[in-house]
Amino acid sequence: MEQLVGFDTTSRESNLDLIHFVRDYLSGHGVESTLVQDKTEPKANLYAMIGPTDRPGIMLSGHTDVVPVDGQEWHSDPFRMTEKDGRLYGRGTCDMKGFIAIALAHVPEFLRRGLETPIHLALSYDEEIGCLGVRHLIDLINRLPIRPRMAIIGEPTEMQVIVAHKGKTDVNVHVRGFECHSALAPQGVNAVQYAAELIGHISGMARRVAAEGPFDDEFDVAHSTLHTGLIQGGTALNIVPKDCHFEFEIRNLPDHDPQPLLDEIYRFAAEELEPRMQAVHPGTGFSFDQGVQYPGLDMRPDDEAVTLAKALAGQNSHAKVAFGTEGGLFQQDAQIPCVICGPGSISQAHKPDEYLSLEQLAAGEAFMTRLADRVCAT
Repeated sequence: MEQLVGFDTTSRESNLDLIHFVRDYLSGHGVESTLVQDKTEPKANLYAMIGPTDRPGIMLSGHTDVVPVDGQEWHSDPFRMTEKDGRLYGRGTCDMKGFIAIALAHVPEFLRRGLETPIHLALSYDEEIGCLGVRHLIDLINRLPIRPRMAIIGEPTEMQVIVAHKGKTDVNVHVRGFECHSALAPQGVNAVQYAAELIGHISGMARRVAAEGPFDDEFDVAHSTLHTGLIQGGTALNIVPKDCHFEFEIRNLPDHDPQPLLDEIYRFAAEELEPRMQAVHPGTGFSFDQGVQYPGLDMRPDDEAVTLAKALAGQNSHAKVAFGTEGGLFQQDAQIPCVICGPGSISQAHKPDEYLSLEQLAAGEAFMTRLADRVCAT
């Protein structure tokens, strides 16, 4: 874990040093890996299969990238793991190099005890910026003659078994106005104000969905959400702004299709706002660019993967979460049943002084030992 944290795999950086370290570590134990390289950046996924190759097994999956530390007030070097007061501090200790370290540390144990059910290892890149790298990994998995029977994704859940998470859609909006002197404002088209009108409509939709649903009370936020997070526009107060850019997102319940919500937003812009804008100047209007999108995860509580994860975690309960993972893509695009279960708390992720407690580390190790008991001959 100390070695993994020592690699700066912030999403804007390469993850190849970490991937090559893992490849060489596995090779030292006689396990071969396949690297799925990004075509344009120095990044790669890693896929390895340990044990028998003639039957499907259990995939342990995690992302290797971490979020930036820029502007955060850390009390230690974020890329050097530091132990203090029963906690392991460092970027990625919780999200989610801790789980990856536990899985790798158990490889010699899996091999020594003899696997009857294979273990698949799947490490991805660029999860933090939209689950990008895993899509290429899924392409590889879908071409394999033997594919995983199920997957455990070790995102930080405090070892609670998660059976569902929300999907997400990001949209970048460009509002094209027509600039003029602010003293002659009616002769221009104010891109900022028209952006505000659309943002106001999106806010109203968010309130409607919160009031009317659909609802799933097992989620920490029981309904889909709409949210505007970034906005930029204008050049000077005495100039009617020509351009405004903003970004909004929809986080939808797994069975709540976000497309009708998107269609409503696009329709309001086209039918209510653009006619007024273009009555002043014909070149004005809205452009929408859909960015990151990934589906929600939705597993039946009685699915084999859920039952196994509960046994390994030593619990009978399950939960659903609002944050996203690669699980929805594995379930939808690779038809692999997934559960989310890993050490650490999501409340520690992405923060300064991110940490994984030794207690959670031990719980993750116990989970992996029980897995070995299930899949090994001795």
